[in-house]
Amino acid sequence: MKRQILALLAIFALLLPSGAMADPADVSAAARGVVRVVIMGTDGQRIFPVSHGSGFAVTPTRIVTNSHVVMEAVQDNTLRIGIVPPDGDEGAYAKLIAVSPGNDLALLEIVGSNLRLPPLTVSGAGDQDGAEVSAVGYPMNVDQAQGLNMSDIFDSQPPVKSRGFLSGSRPSRQFDTILHTAPIARGNSGGPLLDSCGRVLGVNSFGADSQGGDAEFYFAVSTRELLPFLRDNGVTARTNALPCRSLAEVDENERERIEREQLVARQDLAERAEADRAKRERARLEAELAVTETRENQMAIAAVLLLIAVGGGVIAYQARGTAGQERKFAIASGIAAVALVAALAVWFTRPGLDEIDRRVAGVMQAGPDEGSDAAASDDDDPGAIDMSAQARGDGALTCVLQEDRSRIVGAPNEEVEFAWADNGCVNERTQYGFASGVWSRVFVPNEEAAVSVNRYDPASRTFRTDRYLLGRAAMDEARAARSAYTAPKCGSEGAASRLGDLQGAVTSALPAQPNERLVYSCEEKTQR
Repeated sequence: MKRQILALLAIFALLLPSGAMADPADVSAAARGVVRVVIMGTDGQRIFPVSHGSGFAVTPTRIVTNSHVVMEAVQDNTLRIGIVPPDGDEGAYAKLIAVSPGNDLALLEIVGSNLRLPPLTVSGAGDQDGAEVSAVGYPMNVDQAQGLNMSDIFDSQPPVKSRGFLSGSRPSRQFDTILHTAPIARGNSGGPLLDSCGRVLGVNSFGADSQGGDAEFYFAVSTRELLPFLRDNGVTARTNALPCRSLAEVDENERERIEREQLVARQDLAERAEADRAKRERARLEAELAVTETRENQMAIAAVLLLIAVGGGVIAYQARGTAGQERKFAIASGIAAVALVAALAVWFTRPGLDEIDRRVAGVMQAGPDEGSDAAASDDDDPGAIDMSAQARGDGALTCVLQEDRSRIVGAPNEEVEFAWADNGCVNERTQYGFASGVWSRVFVPNEEAAVSVNRYDPASRTFRTDRYLLGRAAMDEARAARSAYTAPKCGSEGAASRLGDLQGAVTSALPAQPNERLVYSCEEKTQR
């Protein structure tokens, strides 16, 4: 029976859309904030562990766990609560902020230590039956299988990750829980149950008693219990209610969007080309008629003038040498000469056939016909890009998050504001680097365990942030690469290209894919 159930679950997993599969990088990123919660006693000479469970950060210094994990410390004030992070050697003590046995939740705060943890994001999307989930924590049976004893739990160890599926939401033990099949054991209590993007769906609490049966199910305190508990204790959790999408899905959607835009652009180009062709044909027809009429008129005038010249010449010839006809001769010969010159002038100044091409070119260079669709300004086109700020080279910009173009696993800013200049200066201190045709800036903070690579495209006014959520070793490597160079002064000669080359030392050490991609569409900042 158990094999049949597992086979059905495997088949179901294959039927799930690709975006529903857990991303190991996201689960690993969330695991950076999952800690071992140790209840410690002392005999006056040594400190020894009494029990342990799991917990996870909701702020850099505050940790959620189960109330039953810390209940011994609540009942015995000689016991202390220790926090062991997943990597490094910086353990810490914690004090109890709140405990709620009614829904098996407790809130701890790190004290007397500089230890800071990356907070996990809580999912606000609700339960999705059948979705893949991951449980993260420190099960005792794994410690035992490794040959670790209780004293070894003071050493940092990466948490264990297990996968399963959501099996429904139901109240249990007088509080709201969600049912799942991601295996947990003693020691997992207080650890997070994560969705495919590494967001918290619940706090693992206990397992079902199978009583020798085949199926095993586990319960996690739902976020419908967790979020009010945090609010009541002054914690504003990072939440995200957006659907979980893979980066491959985002890239595919972006490719399709670009193809649609290119198709529209090609159609627009074809329409413009057809409009130009029709306009050129109309202009040529009009030019041919006008030039032909002018040529024929001037040729007719030249013919009349030539006849007048011939007539005057005949009269002058007849009057030539005849007594008393001198005046007649002079007038007739003068008329003949003037008419001949005028006929030649009119004939040689008639427009040639090349005048047709010149007139057509003049009409085409004059721009769209007034009142035509093509004469509409860019302001009438909702897809047109206002290039005025780019033409000036700078401008204050407001950038709005485009959820449909982003992969969002945390709780990002909805808007970003900055002033852009054509030399890559955002402000007096922040210079963007330019390499391979891309403007970018790499941020490696000292506190947060994440590297951000910001990119800005002035042509499309698109601002993009790729966030890499790194473990301690990878973060140390990124910080070392960043500290090896000094960013050139903003606006100095060649600053953009130099910074573009220097940043390569950091980006080359980053994973192939970011955990989060935030895409913003920017416009000139409006005055309020």
